[in-house]
Amino acid sequence: MFGGEGVERVSLRQFEYALAVAEAGSVTAAAEVLRVAQPSVSQQIRGLERELGVALFSRTPTGLVPTAAGRAFLREAEVAVSAARRAKATARAGAEELEGELVVAAQMGLGTRQLPGALSALRRRFPRLEITVFEEANLAELERLSRRGVVDLALMAGPCEDGLYAGHHLGDEEFVVVTTPERAQVAADRVELRALEREPWIRFDQDSALDGVLREVLRDNGLAPTTVARVSQTATAVRWAAHGLGVTLVPTSAVPPGYEGLTRPVSPAVSIPTVVAVRPGAGPAEAALLEFLRQEVWHRAGDVGAGPGAGSEPAHNWVAPPSTANSAPVV
Repeated sequence: MFGGEGVERVSLRQFEYALAVAEAGSVTAAAEVLRVAQPSVSQQIRGLERELGVALFSRTPTGLVPTAAGRAFLREAEVAVSAARRAKATARAGAEELEGELVVAAQMGLGTRQLPGALSALRRRFPRLEITVFEEANLAELERLSRRGVVDLALMAGPCEDGLYAGHHLGDEEFVVVTTPERAQVAADRVELRALEREPWIRFDQDSALDGVLREVLRDNGLAPTTVARVSQTATAVRWAAHGLGVTLVPTSAVPPGYEGLTRPVSPAVSIPTVVAVRPGAGPAEAALLEFLRQEVWHRAGDVGAGPGAGSEPAHNWVAPPSTANSAPVV
C-alpha cells in the first residue's frame, strides 16, 4: 500500500507527528503536545503524504480522522517508533545509567499493591528512564498491543500466547468478596458463594477480564444473582460495596488500604496466576523491573487482614497457573 522509493525517505519524526495528530485529532492539538509550531506539524504531514502517495487523514466536523490507508500506516508507525525508542535506550545504557522509554501494561486489578513499589525501585535504579504505565481492563486489547510490539512488559493473568513474550509466574492472586461493615462483623472467615446468591452484585465492564472471572465463578457454582451496577475500576467497586450498594469480587491486592476488614475469601476459593510477560530481546530496564516484581509479596486473601484463619483453605485456581514455581518461565 505504501510502495515507492519515497517511502525510504520517511523519517521517524514524521512517524511521531502522524501518531500525535491521530491521537489528538487535529494539527493544532498535536503541535501543543509535541511543543512545536503548528506549521511545522502541517508541513511534516503534507510531506509524509506526498512521499507515500496517499492521504493519511480525512477532515470531519469533529477533527482529523485517519483514512483506511492512514490506519494501516499508523499501526506500523507505532511499532517503528517503539522500536526506535528501545534502540535509543539500549545505545545510551551505561553502568547504572539508562535513558529512553519503558512501556508497561497491567491487566486491571493485578499488581495494584505490588506494581507501584517495583516501579519506584526501578526509577531509583534508572532515574533518567521515562516509564509509561497504563491499566487495561480488556485482556484481548492487552494482547493486541503486545502483538504489535507497543508494550515492553505486561502484568497479566494466565500464560503468554503465541510465544511472543516470555512469561514469568510471580504467584497466585486470590479473590475476595467485599461487603458492608455491618455484614463484615457477622460474616464467617470464609464466605460460601451460595450464601451470596440473593445479594445484588457490583460487576465490571462486560468485556473486562475481571468480569470474565466472575462470569466463570457464577456459572461454575450455578448462581445467577442480580447485577446492580457495572464499574470500570476495582477501587470504585470496593467503595460502592462498602456503602451498601451490593457485593463485589476483586483480587486481594486490588482492595484499597482501609477496606481490608470488609473482605472475606470465598468458598470454593477463587484465584488466578499472576504472570509477567517480557518481550524478546528485553533490555536492562525490563530485567530490573522483573526482578523488583519478584521481590514483592503476591497475596493470598489471608495475608491482608481478611480475618483470622482466612488463609487456611488452599485456593482453587480459576485459571491453572502456568508453573508451580514462582518466576519460572512459562513459554
